[in-house]
Amino acid sequence: MDLYLENALKCSKETTRNYSSSFSMGVRLLHGSVRDAIYAIYGFVRFADEIVDTFYGHNQEQLLQKFKEETYQAIQDRISINPIIHSFQWAVNTFGIEKHLVESFLSSMEMDLTKKEYDAKEYQTYIYGSAEVVGLMCLQVFCQQNPKQYNELVNPARKLGEAFQKVNFLRDMESDFETRGRTYFPNVDFNQFTPNDKIAIENEISNDFREALKGIVILPMNSRLGVYLAYSYYLELLSRIKQTQASVLINQRIRVTDIFKIWILIKCYFVFYLKRGNIGSAKRPSTNIIIESNIQQVVA
Repeated sequence: MDLYLENALKCSKETTRNYSSSFSMGVRLLHGSVRDAIYAIYGFVRFADEIVDTFYGHNQEQLLQKFKEETYQAIQDRISINPIIHSFQWAVNTFGIEKHLVESFLSSMEMDLTKKEYDAKEYQTYIYGSAEVVGLMCLQVFCQQNPKQYNELVNPARKLGEAFQKVNFLRDMESDFETRGRTYFPNVDFNQFTPNDKIAIENEISNDFREALKGIVILPMNSRLGVYLAYSYYLELLSRIKQTQASVLINQRIRVTDIFKIWILIKCYFVFYLKRGNIGSAKRPSTNIIIESNIQQVVA
């Protein structure tokens, strides 16, 4: 069984590397005690997302329902012949990931099969299930069944997931709207996407990032650097989106080059290791200057 789990975890790891070089880079910076579980979570959510986003020409509803049933059965039985689901059930059972988080995520995936437009309430429900709960799953791994530490970090973790998802919505406007016909932002007409619409969304994301940083600086050391790298990458992505006109954004996917990702990694290493992990310590002004300069990319 140890060999089977090892093989299953390698499948999740390879899935992460194949689908997201930036996220994979962040996971590599996590402590070894939590790294496999985060790969397992990412592999699971990636497969579910693939079902609803790319498996056109197949019965997506049936495939998702089967995936959902297999997931719940695997969590109960502690085994699955699907290596991605087996990895995920291992993470769920090992780190005490709560079932309602899994349920909320899968419910949001179901929404993607039928919903094309969202009102304010549906928008928040979707973001919670598709992004915030993924952050909370990871947080339960990082806190390793320490309820006090977990509860202290719940809100920042949710805000970080929310910020990431909203940036993804802006980055993926072309494919979501033109290919899939989806409009996630309530009361926004992408046929007439205005600069004011864009600014309002960016301001929401800026506030989310501010709240998220409050938690990142006090994360356990097993995860602080990796999460800070992901935060910094998305901060740069938002900065580039802010510099792109609304009329261009609807027709172009904004990217950060691999070379610049490496530069972001170097900056994060500098902040973390030079300051011994105290990326937000008030007693270290030079660190705060670096952090504040990152924040200014968003709020400027």
